[in-house]
Amino acid sequence: MGPVTALSGQDDDPGVPADVTGAEAAGGAARSARPAGKLDETRCSVRAANRGDSPAATAAPALRWILIEQPGPWGRDALTQSRLDPVAAGRLAQRSRAEGVRVLLIRRPDARAGQSGRRWAYVDGREGRRGAWWSVRESDLEVADAPWDGSVGEPREDLTYLVCSHGGHDACCALRGRPVARGLLSAGADVWECSHLGGDRFAANVVVLPLGIYYGRVPDDGADLLAAHEKEQVALPWLRGRAGLPPAVQAAQHHARAELGLLGVDDLPARRATRLTPAGNPVERWEVALAGEDGDVVVELECRPTETAFRLTCSATHDAHARVWDVLSTAVTSAGRTVTTTGRRRL
Repeated sequence: MGPVTALSGQDDDPGVPADVTGAEAAGGAARSARPAGKLDETRCSVRAANRGDSPAATAAPALRWILIEQPGPWGRDALTQSRLDPVAAGRLAQRSRAEGVRVLLIRRPDARAGQSGRRWAYVDGREGRRGAWWSVRESDLEVADAPWDGSVGEPREDLTYLVCSHGGHDACCALRGRPVARGLLSAGADVWECSHLGGDRFAANVVVLPLGIYYGRVPDDGADLLAAHEKEQVALPWLRGRAGLPPAVQAAQHHARAELGLLGVDDLPARRATRLTPAGNPVERWEVALAGEDGDVVVELECRPTETAFRLTCSATHDAHARVWDVLSTAVTSAGRTVTTTGRRRL
């Protein structure tokens, strides 16, 4: 597939941190990350579930990550409101935005600090470069100045599961995320709690690295998700999408996986994504061609804002419209024969 970089359809997460001024970095005293209260009807994840919000096609765009072990409390902006060196935090924020890299703070679910709590990793999810390289830092500035290309650190082949537990950003993430993280740890997974992944209303949120596969509303102890990945498959009921893919491709893959039962993590790669409506139109139409087992799978989709605006997160100060996806038609080619089905279907 040719390069498709449109971020249309993503409603709540840019994927990389905003620029941080020196004053913000210097003044980033950590606030308590312990969430107040409990899950009730006021929480964004409860409201979203009651509305039937779909997490499909909401994976973030960044395909490279910097993971920094920082066991202490995280404020709303974890990078600048934590125990990281404030100068290093500012440089990390600026460099990550310039390079399109996502910086996440991590900590073990059982409060156990690995190697004195100073581990960090560069993770690359790009095809042909996929991998994770782990190091132990002497200082936080070392991470900001190190090459982010896999030339530093020990390579690790096993999957790493990051579970958002960032209560300082949204209480739902901690209230729903921490039990999942503890469950995955008990099951023997390499799991870390992490700072804001985006999609707070879909907590518990998990990203599997270096695959870059995002999940939302992961239930219970995450055992079914772990079992799927042990078979090199996605856990479709909770799949949000794959990092780096345009939302239209994520939506098409989600639909095609459900229709065809193709659950392998690398099944249905995109061949092309074509926007059929003019840029700027609030209602978007896309045609996405995926590589099936024996021919192309072509999905036509429509993306539009929700009719009603609502608070997307627990801390939101104003209402906003989310984006929803409808499948309009699907054409499946197999053995030289194409079968097309039509009819609007909400993802």
